[in-house]
Amino acid sequence: MRSTLLLFLFCFFFSISLRAQNTWSVKGVIVDTAAKAKLVNTAVIVLNAKDSILRAFTRAGADGSFELNNLSGGEYILLLTRPTYADYVEHFTLDSAHHSHDFGALNMQLKAKLLADVIIKGKRVGIKIKGDTTEFDAKAYVIQPNDKVEDLLRQLPGIEIDQNGKITAQGQQVNNVLVDGEEFFGDDPTLVTKNIRADMVDKVQLYDKKSDQASFTGIDDGKKTKTINIQLKADKKDGYFGKAAAGDGTDGYYEGQLLFNMFKAKEKFAVYAIVGDDGKTGLGWQDDQKYGTSDNITFGDDGGMYISFSGNNDGLDSFNGQYNGQGTPLARTGGLHYDGKWDNDNQSINANYKIGSLEVDGTGNTLTENNLPAGIINSNSNQTSDNFMFRQKLDLTYQIKLDTTSNLKINVAGTLKNTHAKSDYTASSEDGNGILLNNDDRDIDNKDNTQLLDASAFYTKKFRKKGRTLSFLVGLSENQTNSDGYLNSTANFYAPTGQIDSSQTINQYKKSSVESLAVKTNLTYTEPLSKEFSAIFNYGFGVDNGTSNLQSFNPSAPGVYNIMVDSLSDDYKLNELSNQVGAILNYKKKKITLNFGTKVSSVNFNQTDEVTGSVLKRNFVNWAPQANISYNIAQQQYINLYYFGNTVQPTLAQIQPIVVNTDPLNITIGNPNLTPSFTNRISANYYSSKVISGQWIYISGNYSFTSNPIVSNLVTDSTGKTTSQYVNLGSKKQSNYDLNIEFDQNVEKIDIRPGFNLSVNGNNSYNLSNNEINLTNSITYSLQAHLAKEAENKYNTYVNFGPDYTFSGSSLQPGINNNGLGFDANWGFTFYLPAKFQVVTDGSYEWRGKTETFNTDFNRTLVNASIAKTFLKQDNLKFAIAANDLLNQNTGFTRSSSANFITQNTYSTIRRYFMASITYDFSKMGGITATK
Repeated sequence: MRSTLLLFLFCFFFSISLRAQNTWSVKGVIVDTAAKAKLVNTAVIVLNAKDSILRAFTRAGADGSFELNNLSGGEYILLLTRPTYADYVEHFTLDSAHHSHDFGALNMQLKAKLLADVIIKGKRVGIKIKGDTTEFDAKAYVIQPNDKVEDLLRQLPGIEIDQNGKITAQGQQVNNVLVDGEEFFGDDPTLVTKNIRADMVDKVQLYDKKSDQASFTGIDDGKKTKTINIQLKADKKDGYFGKAAAGDGTDGYYEGQLLFNMFKAKEKFAVYAIVGDDGKTGLGWQDDQKYGTSDNITFGDDGGMYISFSGNNDGLDSFNGQYNGQGTPLARTGGLHYDGKWDNDNQSINANYKIGSLEVDGTGNTLTENNLPAGIINSNSNQTSDNFMFRQKLDLTYQIKLDTTSNLKINVAGTLKNTHAKSDYTASSEDGNGILLNNDDRDIDNKDNTQLLDASAFYTKKFRKKGRTLSFLVGLSENQTNSDGYLNSTANFYAPTGQIDSSQTINQYKKSSVESLAVKTNLTYTEPLSKEFSAIFNYGFGVDNGTSNLQSFNPSAPGVYNIMVDSLSDDYKLNELSNQVGAILNYKKKKITLNFGTKVSSVNFNQTDEVTGSVLKRNFVNWAPQANISYNIAQQQYINLYYFGNTVQPTLAQIQPIVVNTDPLNITIGNPNLTPSFTNRISANYYSSKVISGQWIYISGNYSFTSNPIVSNLVTDSTGKTTSQYVNLGSKKQSNYDLNIEFDQNVEKIDIRPGFNLSVNGNNSYNLSNNEINLTNSITYSLQAHLAKEAENKYNTYVNFGPDYTFSGSSLQPGINNNGLGFDANWGFTFYLPAKFQVVTDGSYEWRGKTETFNTDFNRTLVNASIAKTFLKQDNLKFAIAANDLLNQNTGFTRSSSANFITQNTYSTIRRYFMASITYDFSKMGGITATK
């Protein structure tokens, strides 16, 4: 026994001695030599050099010294961080020859005293994760003279901007760009990204903006908008800045811009005016407003009615006021913005007014293959369009802190718009053997007048007990659209011999009045059950009344339209009443957050046909389950999983029992017997950022499937004429899925940022074609590589390139597919030359290969270039000569598949021109006039 004890003690002390010989330590003293001070409590962090994983942490003692023991051999990074001081970074190695590392005196410097963002032996940390927000430090990126926010965003991992200013972040389009957390002209991100100077920016925050109620309760309701928030530097919030620009080009192209912004303490004021036909700016503002209701009124996850009011319901062409690259635009727009806080920040207001017009003229060609059980029909259609919209919009948000525990937020938005759409079509169809079936010449002339009003009030109350809250939301949405227009069409139908078998001529006047009034309420109460658990209960009440009065008239004499066509006219009402209750259980502890529950709604439909007097009353019970789990793996690493289920109601346009004959070769009939469908959505995302090594990874995936889907029932006769009606297909499930992987890695030795993006997008959809079920499968694989490199006052460069491949086919014609290979690339190079010259070139390349459906490929190379020179001390006067589409190859092109149709579109767009322009940037911030 004694010998055993002695042996144990010997082994124990021997192991301690051996371990002591195989452990390493680091030490040092942290000082500020300029201030002659020991920097007590400075955070001392040791990270793995390979993957930036935290290995040890301590704080400096009262004398500024620190020591970390029990490290193993390897390569490490020492990071020192302290408020108001620049981070200190140094690499070091511990091995058998160096069991300890004494850094000696480490000097840290105040940020205010640094002339650049280089920190002794390292670089400024550029990315931080704060909850579900990714924050980019603008000082860690290269900002060139006269750079705008757009130029800064292009350098940030996971963010892409195309040549039209469209922003994509983490695979999703960004529609909201805020300034200091506030709306800035609301719905046109380019007014921020193309006009605010990059050197004014302190931080860029990227996050999914939740609804007001979700933000308050902390429980995700699935309503998210990818959002960028631009935080300005403190010294850039007092003064004014702006720009004036004008350009004149060949072939009648021109542009003019005036922007003025004034910031003072807690107030912002801005005014802008834009005119131009070069498609560069002034095209982005939309009618969709930020409170969850817009042209489309939806009760969301409560299973309520969804009324589509995209202009009119009579089927005539209606211009939505958006420029998507098709045709040549002429934009005239202006606006005012004001936001401010007062009463010790207890009250605030944010107001925007915008007025403008947009004209778009263009031509296009559409090739369509219709896969039928007995063969195929190929159609060719040419279109000429002339569209105009005039629009005014006013929105206002007012917030008040009623006391220390309660708040009230009021939103009001109104829109007036008038549109005029004119289109001429020439179309023909052939069977698979090339035999002519029909042709059609038609023209449409339609005018819409629309009034939109949206208002909401959101009250929140926090009780004394932590976690106990009460909130109440009430919203109102009113929409009225009056339309009138003319349809003229002549269709010929051919016999197999090639002779005209029959003809149809239509000369009609159509008018419609579509109105809706919706009121929605939601009361939510949260109760903490324990330190980790809480429960959320809600009750909602909704009323939605909609009417659609459509009339068609034939002429009794030239120009006199007074003979109503009963089969094409109807007056329909759809009234809905919904009651919703719900309960959600939430668990939160340390790194994990979990919540799950459901909402259930009782929905009553009352459908009335005012013409026939028929009434259809129906009741539905709709479920909306949800679950969410979030896990913070580390400070810069997290994973989220989501599940949402919701009922989807048919639209009023799908329900109203009326024949729509706007396209005589493609007739639509409403179906009042449609029932709701149910959609399940599962999504996941993973984020990892290793700040020292500059590695960034983002992975997201989504999958959804719909039960009892609402699908098209298409019946095509021997003449090529198709009649469609929406029906429920209860025996099938439709699905959509996507996967997106983004990776960036900063290579410090050569100061370049390579990365790649891998995406997969697919869907399985059904429809009926001549009473046979058709399954359409489509999946696209895409791989994009990208490189970026900047050098201050020297150059900016980026290039993105990669292939994609699409598999697409229909079960009706399994021997025919639309599989095809493609390749896309885009690039940009800016060089800063002596004598204040700048040379810029950017462009894109697109290639689409042949398919079995379309036997010609498509390729397009767009090259733009400019040379500019800046003047004045602050480089704030710039003269430029630019060329757009140097190779004159700009033609629009898309391919797509839907139901049993495979479609290829080509269309006119802005072509080559040369322009001379002058831009003057001005500013006075904090009493100092500057542009850089």
